[in-house]
Amino acid sequence: MSDYDLKVDALVVGGGIAGMQSALDLADQGYRVALVEKEASIGGKMIMLSKVFPTLDCCSCITTPKMSAVAHHDNITLLTTCEVQAFTGNVQGGYTVEVQQNPRYVDTDACTGCRQCEYACPVDLTSTFDLGMGATRAIRVPFSTAVPQKAIIDIEHCLLCGKCEKVCSVEAIDFTQQPYTFTIETNAVVLATGFRLTPTDAKHEYGGGKILNVIDALSMERLLAPTGPYGHILRPSDGKEPESIAYVQCAGSRDQTLGVEYCSRVCCMYAVKQAMLLSGALPLADITIYYMDIRTFGKGYEQFYQNAKAMGIEFVRGKVAQITEDEGHNPLVRVELTDEGRIVERAHDLIVLSVGMLPGNNLEPIYGVQPGRDGFAAIPAPNLFPAETARPGIFVTGTASGPMDIVDSIVLAGAAAAQAAAYLETSHSQTDVIPTAVPEVAHA
Repeated sequence: MSDYDLKVDALVVGGGIAGMQSALDLADQGYRVALVEKEASIGGKMIMLSKVFPTLDCCSCITTPKMSAVAHHDNITLLTTCEVQAFTGNVQGGYTVEVQQNPRYVDTDACTGCRQCEYACPVDLTSTFDLGMGATRAIRVPFSTAVPQKAIIDIEHCLLCGKCEKVCSVEAIDFTQQPYTFTIETNAVVLATGFRLTPTDAKHEYGGGKILNVIDALSMERLLAPTGPYGHILRPSDGKEPESIAYVQCAGSRDQTLGVEYCSRVCCMYAVKQAMLLSGALPLADITIYYMDIRTFGKGYEQFYQNAKAMGIEFVRGKVAQITEDEGHNPLVRVELTDEGRIVERAHDLIVLSVGMLPGNNLEPIYGVQPGRDGFAAIPAPNLFPAETARPGIFVTGTASGPMDIVDSIVLAGAAAAQAAAYLETSHSQTDVIPTAVPEVAHA
C-alpha cells in the first residue's frame, strides 16, 4: 500500500469562484484535481451576493451551476471542511500536502440533505451566512444552495439532546467523529484563498460596530439578495424600512491610517450597483453616495455609473470625517464637501460603509509564497505570467493575488489553470493513479 492517501495532478486551495473555475479548467483538460475548502460548502463570497455589475445578473444563477459542476466532475475530488496544515516538497519534484479533515458530525455518504434534523433542532443561532442578521439551527445545511447539500452540526452550541438523531431516517448523525489528517501528493498547486473585508470598526470615527445603523456592504448584499434574511430592506436598530440611505466610499481603502493605501477596485462599482437595486426595492428612498473619486475602470462600468446618476442617485464629492447618531439612532454624517470647501452634517436612516479588501491569508508560513507590499501574494512577472509565484509549480488566482472584481477573478483563474497545465506538461507526466476516496469520518 502506498504511503499517501490521495494523488492528483493539481491541488486547488479555496472553493470560491476563482478556485472553482481553475479546478474546472484543469479537470476539463483531463487532469486529476483535488479542491480543498475550509467551509462546509463551496461558493465563496460570490454565493452571498445579490447581483453582479454591470449586467445585474443573479449571482446565485451564475455560481450555483458552477458549484454543481465541480461536485459532479469525474476528475475533481471535492474536500470540504478541510484545512491545509503543512506543505513540503518531495523527491519527485512535486509537493506533499498535509490536510486536516474537520468533523461535520454527520455521515455525508448517508445524509440526503432533507433538513428534517434542522427542523427538529431546538437551538436557535444567528446565521453566519446572513452575517448575524438571520437565524439558523445548531444543525443545519449551511444555506439553501449549498454544495454539498449536507448537514453540519455546530458542536459548540449543540445540547446533545438527540432530537436530530431521532428524526434522521438514514441514521446519518454521528457524534463520535473526530478531526484527522491525511496527505495529498500533487505536482502543481493553485492557491485561491480569497480575501477578507476591512472590519467595520477599523476606522472608529465611522462608528462601525457601535452604531447599529452603520453596516458594511456585504451585509447590504445579504439584505438585497433573494435568499436574504428578511425579504425586505430593514435597518438593524428598529426593523423599519429606511427612507434615506447613504454610502461612505473608501471606508477601508486608500487610507494610510489603516495601513491600506491601495484602491480595492470593486467598492465604487458595488456601491453604484447596490444603490440602483435599492432604488428599485425602495422607490421613495433618498440614496446618497459620498465619494472621493469614482473609479469605473471596466467595460460598461462608466455607462453603469451614468445610468445610476440618471436614476436620481445623489453623488456627493466629499470626505466623510465622522459618523455619530441622534437620539432616534439615525446616523449623522459630518462631511467636507471638497468642491464647495465647506463642512456639513447630514442625517440618514442607514449608512453603508464601502469597506475594502484585505488578504485572506498569509501564504508564506505554509506555502512559502512571499507577500507583496500590499500583503497579497507577490507575482514576480505579472505582465508575462500573471498567476505564477516565485516557487515552481505554485500559482495564485483570484483575490489571493490582489483586489479584483468577479470578471477579473474568472479570467485570472483561467490563466492560472493554463499556466499550471503548461507546468505539468513540461515538468511532470500526468498521474495515472485515480484518487482514492477520502473517508469523511473518523471514529473516536
